[in-house]
Amino acid sequence: MVLGSGALFAVNGTVSKLVLRAGLNAPQLTLLRALGAVAVLLVLSAVLRPGVRRLRITARQLPLLVGYGLTGFFLVPMLYLVAISRLPVGIGLLFEYSAPLLIALWARFGQRHRVRPRLWAGLVLSLAGLGCVAEVWGELKLDGLGVLAGLGAAVFLAFYYVLGEHGVRRRDTLSLCTWAFGASAVAGLLTQALTAGAGSWEPLTASTNGVPVALLCGYVVLLGAVAPFMLVAGAMRHLPATSVGIIGMVEPVLAAAVAWAVLGAGETLNAAQLGGGALVLLGVALAETARITVPRTTAPPAPDVVGVTAR
Repeated sequence: MVLGSGALFAVNGTVSKLVLRAGLNAPQLTLLRALGAVAVLLVLSAVLRPGVRRLRITARQLPLLVGYGLTGFFLVPMLYLVAISRLPVGIGLLFEYSAPLLIALWARFGQRHRVRPRLWAGLVLSLAGLGCVAEVWGELKLDGLGVLAGLGAAVFLAFYYVLGEHGVRRRDTLSLCTWAFGASAVAGLLTQALTAGAGSWEPLTASTNGVPVALLCGYVVLLGAVAPFMLVAGAMRHLPATSVGIIGMVEPVLAAAVAWAVLGAGETLNAAQLGGGALVLLGVALAETARITVPRTTAPPAPDVVGVTAR
């Protein structure tokens, strides 16, 4: 599920960059994605058993659902879109995917779990690989706002994984994602209202690279939002947050390859970047084999830990 979502997210990065190049800005695309996704999920909720009853919530559940939606479904994608609009896709994802390290640090120092050294080695290899993919040693003139947006996306992605791990224990995947996209849509509408509707919607009627922008937006909604977020939420029923975050680090490698194939100039992969991709995969495998297996009991288990475990 995580690998599938990573592949969809990787393609979505390039598709989203094409939409941004056509003239839509990051808040507009985030709002469009959230509105489209919540509409699709409401239809699915209505036609699948037990129907809209699955959307019932209690007052105690609301803060978690709102927090989960605002972090992972609104702030992460918006900041990511800002980052890739000002930086190459691979570099933007390098910053965002420092999130698994933040989750591991939270597990170690916030929750005081034991940590096997193998996890840290895996994380270091993965981050080093991402550095190779982004070629951080080159003559890069990084845009300051793009860097801050990427780092902000990493922080909120870490919150998203941790909150999602709690959310899937209390709700089914469909209702969890529906409420989360609903919170994201409300936040997007408020952002548009506060900015007096900054940006024109005319690019929706245009084309970019020979493809209608509206069709690209359809991908962003269905295969860049609904499907991958449902897959991630479903995966969290089987894997702890750090596992999901670590496995998800294959996304930048896939995203760099897709960007190179579609966007061409400025996105070419060389030997160092291909080697970095191999390091990412090695780091993922190393960290995943470090998981501590916690015996299941009749009581709900505490959060598991990948090498240690704490999106």
